[in-house]
This record gives sequence, structure tokens and C-alpha cells, in this order.
Amino acid sequence: MIVLDVLDSQQVLAVQHGLAEAPFRDGRATAGAAAEQVKRNEQARGDDPGVIALSRKVRLALETHPTFRTLVRPARWSSLMFSRYGAGQQYGLHADNAAMHDDGGWPLRTDISFTVFLSDPDTYEGGGLVLRDLMGDREFRPAAGSAVLYPTGQLHRVTPVTDGVRLACVGWVQSQVRRADQRELLFDLEQVRCQAGSDDAALLLDKTIGNLLRMWSED
Repeated sequence: MIVLDVLDSQQVLAVQHGLAEAPFRDGRATAGAAAEQVKRNEQARGDDPGVIALSRKVRLALETHPTFRTLVRPARWSSLMFSRYGAGQQYGLHADNAAMHDDGGWPLRTDISFTVFLSDPDTYEGGGLVLRDLMGDREFRPAAGSAVLYPTGQLHRVTPVTDGVRLACVGWVQSQVRRADQRELLFDLEQVRCQAGSDDAALLLDKTIGNLLRMWSED
């Protein structure tokens, strides 16, 4: 799913300028054993104070975006990572790890992966995020500031960049609600609730959403 306008144009520019000053290293340093074999990009150093500040800005934008908040229902976050792809770089087909660590070093279950695009698609060639499911491959190259969300276990890849530079922020979330079908049902009910006004039907929707959250939420 594409979530538009997670970052506005000024926020995108601020992140781009910050990354221009950030130290980068070989992206394979943060890859798992299998992904390391197919990962060819650069990663901003997560221990750099400037990169940490940029990560906080992107996370806050995601946390406060109404669509992301109601669709993902984040309980815990991995550290966010900034990636850079130049000409000839790519990330081959892989699946993300089922477990990672949060900023405090505690393990978390990865339910949802996201990529926030930080480069306008007119400024680079290639570099599409390709998600593979039962219907085949789907490629995404949305506007800068947009996020693509997908189940963490889904196979995906980044096609080779043939010109320009592709910047992105990637991260993983453990949701309050483990199952994707339950999260979707709650999201749909929230959309109906937004249109229901303040009558008795709206109160029943509030009651139902609350009861389902109590039934399905995990610690």
C-alpha cells in the first residue's frame, strides 16, 4: 500500500540536505546472512548524531500520519535506516528478518516493513521497489515523501539504479495487532467511523472498534 505525503516537500528537502552531510558505509554491514549476498547499496551510519536526528523526524511523521497510524497500529519500532543507491547498485530478491531490535536493543517481531521514498522519481532511473506476491511482481516508484507498506515476510527487491541517486528510509514495526486481516478490518471500520458523525451508529462503531482492539491487541 502507498501512503502519500508522509513528508511534505520541505521535510523531504531537510532530510536530503541532512543526508548530504551524513557518513555512509557499505549496506551489507546491516544485512542478514542471506540478504548480504544480494545487497549492493550504501547505508547511513546509525550511530551518527545527525542521522539519529533525521530518523526521529521521519518516525514522528509516520507516527502522526492518520493513515499510517490506523493501518499499522505500531507498538514497537526498529531503528530506521537510510539507504543510498547510485548507478549500478541494487538490492536483489530477499525477505526481511522476522525479528530485529528496537533502539534499546530489545528484540521485536517484524510485522510490517516500510520504505519512505526520499528522491523524486524524475531524478533517478531504475531503483523501483518490486513486491512479489501470488499475483506476480508489482513495482513502486512513488513521489518523494510517500511510503510503501508491505508485510515483512513478503519477497521484494530494488531494481538496479541506472542513473542518478535514489535515497530512501526503511524500517520495521511490531504492530499492536499481529494478524494482517484483523488490522485491515479495524482500518476499514475506522474509515466508516470517520463518516458516521456523532449519532448512535457512531457510538456502536466506537464500541465495536474498542472491543476488537481489546480482543486482538497484544502486549
